[in-house]
Amino acid sequence: MYFLGISLFLAAIVILVILIVVHIGFRAPRRVEQGNPADFGLEYEEVWIQVAKGRRLFAWWLPVADTAPSLLVLHGWGGNAELMLPLAVFLHRAGINILLLDARNHGRSDCAGHSSLPRFAEDAGAGVGWIKSRQREGCTRVALLGHSVGAGAVLFEASRRNDISAVISVSAFAHPAWMMHRYLDRFRVPGLLQSWILRYVEWVIGYRYEEIAPMNTACRVGCPVLLVHGSADETVPVTDAWAIRNHCRGHKPELVLIEGGRHDSVELVEQHGDRLVAFLEKEGFIQGMSG
Repeated sequence: MYFLGISLFLAAIVILVILIVVHIGFRAPRRVEQGNPADFGLEYEEVWIQVAKGRRLFAWWLPVADTAPSLLVLHGWGGNAELMLPLAVFLHRAGINILLLDARNHGRSDCAGHSSLPRFAEDAGAGVGWIKSRQREGCTRVALLGHSVGAGAVLFEASRRNDISAVISVSAFAHPAWMMHRYLDRFRVPGLLQSWILRYVEWVIGYRYEEIAPMNTACRVGCPVLLVHGSADETVPVTDAWAIRNHCRGHKPELVLIEGGRHDSVELVEQHGDRLVAFLEKEGFIQGMSG
């Protein structure tokens, strides 16, 4: 009986250590903005947006006109609004209001427990609500652009609503489980333990991976979707982009491949910004902006 008690105690300690390691390992690093849109010669507003439990999101609002279409831009894991500025500036110059958002636990936004794709999506939804509160009556064009986890988040959010005009996904992974297996494989975590960790993370975030996987949510989005992916992405291989596209039956997302682009090559994506603008023009998002 004594040895059984010791064994159970040691097992509990091991499980506790594993849980602590999982939470630390998947904690998003915080990088606070050092610059601002003025560095690019742009006028902007600093805004704070309310989310659940009194938490606030920090954002930059780059206005063009009340009647112009608006685009919410969401960074990836460990990123912030500043890292998305090069791409946002290009789209802003095309005549689009831009809301650059910091997700919870990122940039200058408030802390709020764990970060996850669903929470990124909730933050994107709060940003859309804020944009709509600023829009003039009759102007309902709102598009979403996200990078990495932010890309998966905007696809998930758009799949749950019918008031989004277009979605641009940059460097999205196809499935959270694939992404986590790739991460855990780097540390040679045994397969059985990986499966346990994946189930535990599902429990923490409150969603099954199948429900939030971009390869599934992209197919449920009711508006046009553009996938943008770097051919040299080592964090999320380009095969994930093809998996998202090919998984959708009927109307498939468009795909733009950035030759030599890596996972965080936002500046390189910006060099191909004309292709993003062409997509938005083709889908009727950028129209009637003179008023």
